Amino acid sequence: MESVQILGCRVDGVDLAAALARAAQFVREGGPHRIVTLGTEMIVHARGDARYRAVVNGADLCVPDTIGVVFAARLQGMPLHGRVAGVDLLERLCSQAAGEGWSVYLLGAAPGVAEAAGAALAARHPGLRIAGARDGYFGEHEAQQVAAAIHASGARILLAALGFPKQEYFLARWLAASGAAVGVGVGGSFDVIAGRLPRAPEGFRRLGLEWLYRLLREPSRWRRQLALPLFVWLVVLDRLTLGKGRRST
Repeated sequence: MESVQILGCRVDGVDLAAALARAAQFVREGGPHRIVTLGTEMIVHARGDARYRAVVNGADLCVPDTIGVVFAARLQGMPLHGRVAGVDLLERLCSQAAGEGWSVYLLGAAPGVAEAAGAALAARHPGLRIAGARDGYFGEHEAQQVAAAIHASGARILLAALGFPKQEYFLARWLAASGAAVGVGVGGSFDVIAGRLPRAPEGFRRLGLEWLYRLLREPSRWRRQLALPLFVWLVVLDRLTLGKGRRST
């Protein structure tokens, strides 16, 4: 599988269908396999955090979750097939899990949100087995107990909506102990699925302006959005400095 390095982070050249196929393969093989849904903020963070960068690059699959990552890959000479949004991968994976009989555990978000998201997913995908759900409000000293609870549930797929970098660190450290074959970091997807946050309209998503829609709805996010122009500047500077993209297979 071809991949590209963006500011030191690996991004795999997959579209949604290919990402889903790889995830299904991981479940059938058994685990642990980690999937990172990589966004621009995560790459900027990883640039200054070698430990986090190693966790991202050590994943079994890194998909381009934001339009900024797609743009950067094109600058590096590797056109991608568009975004593989975490919420879309989650929905498609749950749809296949319902048909295959794979159970799913939802971990993260505020109290009650994971349960609500699980109920919504079960309603949309008849036959989906929700092995369990719990919020993301736990400390590192409780992580082993959380992993043990997931293991006891028998879940094959672990969806971690803990936000970065916590979800990537948790999956890297505890996925094997959880017994799940696949762990996917899905950021704020549970809030969208549970209906607590609206997703950007199709027009915004098609134009790659989902970030703008969220900023208009939540102006308090402006500090987080500063990562986007910084990311673009760093990518352009990196491109000018290197003179060519770096691709690998």
